[in-house]
Amino acid sequence: MKSTSYYPVIMTRDVAATAAFYERHFDFQPLFSSDWYVHLQSKEDERVNLAILDGRHETIPPQARGMASGLILNFEVEDVDRIYGDLCGAGLPILKEICDEDFGQRHFITADPNGVLIDIIKPIPPSAAFAALYDTSALPA
Repeated sequence: MKSTSYYPVIMTRDVAATAAFYERHFDFQPLFSSDWYVHLQSKEDERVNLAILDGRHETIPPQARGMASGLILNFEVEDVDRIYGDLCGAGLPILKEICDEDFGQRHFITADPNGVLIDIIKPIPPSAAFAALYDTSALPA
């Protein structure tokens, strides 16, 4: 299968508020908006997309309707410390304080209004033990 696009879809009960959250805090803009579905695209990179869907909508099979759970959205960024400061200043919940991880990330975790976790990451060089687990093409420069 050759994919031409890939993006997560968050099922929620409040489409408008969830879309507004990602527009306000993560620089997304709507490309399509309805009361049951919003397709968002990053203002900085058109390849970064996210959709918000009313989890009760008829397009979802009845047995799968509901809200997103067990989901983490990872955003790799250039300046994780600046974004940490911005989101702390905006009053977003910080569920994991900013830190460096031996496996090669400087990151912190917040959450959207639905409880979807958002991991803001800057890749950093991993420890030697973790570097041995990476394919060399995946190691940060």
